[in-house]
Amino acid sequence: MATIHLTKDGFDKAISSGTAMVDFWASWCGPCKMLSPVIESIGSQYEGKVLVGKVNVDEEPDLARRFGVMSIPTVVFLKNGQEFDRKVGVMPPQAFSGVLDTNL
Repeated sequence: MATIHLTKDGFDKAISSGTAMVDFWASWCGPCKMLSPVIESIGSQYEGKVLVGKVNVDEEPDLARRFGVMSIPTVVFLKNGQEFDRKVGVMPPQAFSGVLDTNL
């Protein structure tokens, strides 16, 4: 599976090097459910190049707070552990792949 579920225990190690795209979501969130296939597809498309992860905000509220996630879905882009972009809401795949392609 190209998309991994991240928890606070392994989060910092997972994002510490390279490029990462992290989807903050919740199981009750309709827009999150709409975005999920896009995230999964990008995870497969960029496997081996980008870490594509998901953080359930209900299970990991500290991570959501740390990144200032105020609404979901929020997708945060990181390079070597530092945020460089974010997208909030449901967007087409090109919105995410465009950010990744210009930052790999």
